[in-house]
Amino acid sequence: MATIKDLEKYIGYEFSSGPYTGEDYKSFERKYINYLRSLCNANGWELVKVSKNHYEFTTFIKNRDNRYIYFSISDVRFFGNEWYSHILYRTAKHDKDYTGGGNCYTTLPGLPIALNNMFNRGGQL
Repeated sequence: MATIKDLEKYIGYEFSSGPYTGEDYKSFERKYINYLRSLCNANGWELVKVSKNHYEFTTFIKNRDNRYIYFSISDVRFFGNEWYSHILYRTAKHDKDYTGGGNCYTTLPGLPIALNNMFNRGGQL
């Protein structure tokens, strides 16, 4: 399983770009998703759905009470280290609710606390 240290190696990294997703991004994305899986496993959550895009991805995380949180990172080619320092998350009604509650932002180190706090508030929209 990937750790936050594995991901921090990409801070300041300039990802490839082009019509096809680069191998460097694919490796980064695998590590990031593995980190999210381990975070979910450690907290009794489930990584329900992962939508891979060109150089960004989104996920839905579900807790034991069937409450959902939508999670998204910006395109790593154009938004630098926002995948680490400005991560979007918000409540969702289900794993197809892309509009959900109000946008919230956190850092990668702050992600476990941010998600836990949102779930503990009841994941209200």
